[in-house]
Amino acid sequence: MAQSMRFVIVVTMLLYAPFCLAFKSTSGGGYLYPQFYDRSCPKAKEIVKSIVAKAVAKEARMAASLLRLHFHDCFVKGCDASILLDSSGSIISEKGSIPNQNSARGFEVIDEVKSALEKACPLTVSCADIMAIIARDSTVISGGPSWEVPLGRRDSRGASLSGSNNNIPAPNNTFQTILTKFKLKGLDIVDLVALSGSHTIGDARCTTFRQRLYNQTGNGLADFSLDQSYASQLRSRCPRSGGDQNLFFLDFVTPTKFDNSYFKNLLASKGLLNSDQVLVTKNQQSMELVKQYAENMELFFQQFAKSMVKMGNISPLTGSWGEIRKNCRKINS
Repeated sequence: MAQSMRFVIVVTMLLYAPFCLAFKSTSGGGYLYPQFYDRSCPKAKEIVKSIVAKAVAKEARMAASLLRLHFHDCFVKGCDASILLDSSGSIISEKGSIPNQNSARGFEVIDEVKSALEKACPLTVSCADIMAIIARDSTVISGGPSWEVPLGRRDSRGASLSGSNNNIPAPNNTFQTILTKFKLKGLDIVDLVALSGSHTIGDARCTTFRQRLYNQTGNGLADFSLDQSYASQLRSRCPRSGGDQNLFFLDFVTPTKFDNSYFKNLLASKGLLNSDQVLVTKNQQSMELVKQYAENMELFFQQFAKSMVKMGNISPLTGSWGEIRKNCRKINS
């Protein structure tokens, strides 16, 4: 009996090990670990959670928008809050890039969180860490999994418009291009499929998937991999021209609930974006993962949490690198 219990304990420790580890930074020589602010700003997580909960209660879509900001930040120069910087001096903001223009949103929520934290603990909590915590809280509030967020990131003193344009996976990218962009950031095909599951919440604009409805391969025809009755519904509000900014649920079944309906939709040929549907049409391994997550939501939740921790560790600035911004939209003078 004692031997059996020891085995259970060891297995349990292995399962949860990814959420307990400290991650060594590639920049600055420091470490990321969940308890980073326990002494310097003990109420930091509580403050963040309260403001995010209020914002999502006011507008359910905000959860997906805040989660997306963390993705779009990490895929450029690493998780350093560069996406939050406005243009000024030598800085050209990433907010004007193709992936972010007219779509990246939620900046005012981050401003509110930063303002509250500056009152509680001046120059202590970085904007980069705020974004990482907010991404977790947005997921949990929407019904998704929780995880321990490794903390200790510092904020960049610059942005990269070209990096934002080139590094962030696009809705019309091929499967191989998307996978390559993930691999360049140290993420693999399992991370790609699991993190794509974030499309279980949120919206997409007509302009991001119009080609699937009218001219997928340049022959003037709809995408053959898109369910035709679903395509007809989409065409009613996404015409050949006009309506670019019209919004559509990424997961039309449970659009504001973080669950595994997204993967079930893919198997029914009802993925909204080309970058969604290619997970089942262009690669055998990704298709098998989609099937697994469609059948087992707990498995998806576990992997999503692991992949979010992994993504949050892309090239963070720590130690003496970067800074702690007073205002997330501009570097300290």
